Amino acid sequence: MPQVYLSLGSNVDRDQSIRQAMKQLAEQFGEMRVSTLYESDAVGFDGDAFYNLVVGFETDLGWQEIQQQLRRIEEKNGRERGSEKFSSRTLDIDLLIYGDLDLQHEGTDLPRAEIFKYAFVLKPLAEIAGDQCHPQTGESYSQLWRQFDQKGQRLRAIELSL
Repeated sequence: MPQVYLSLGSNVDRDQSIRQAMKQLAEQFGEMRVSTLYESDAVGFDGDAFYNLVVGFETDLGWQEIQQQLRRIEEKNGRERGSEKFSSRTLDIDLLIYGDLDLQHEGTDLPRAEIFKYAFVLKPLAEIAGDQCHPQTGESYSQLWRQFDQKGQRLRAIELSL
């Protein structure tokens, strides 16, 4: 079964949104590895700070079915489609990695390019999947985090019982 990693973020009713998402993800996918929860400033717009984390699990579901389930969870938690890319969110769940799949298909890129761009994605990913290698570069996520320019993106660990 492929190992799957998801990135979760929220800056609207963050505590409740993240807790509900974690509960619903566990109901859908079972046991998960969970990173530290981080608070980060909004990127690309002026807005409230986000809570972010990464979760991982094994599944026999295909990537498209996972995407559909993630959209349903987002919608159950008040996510409205059609807003600007960089804007406030009750819940944003992105499929980061699906096994070793290297895919560009109708707007879906796996692994997601955000892994290289944002500390709030790469640091928690390196925390729970540090020894695993990016299918395109062959570098481990720990290596990628060590090479990442961390100066412009502050992360603060948050205590929140999930």
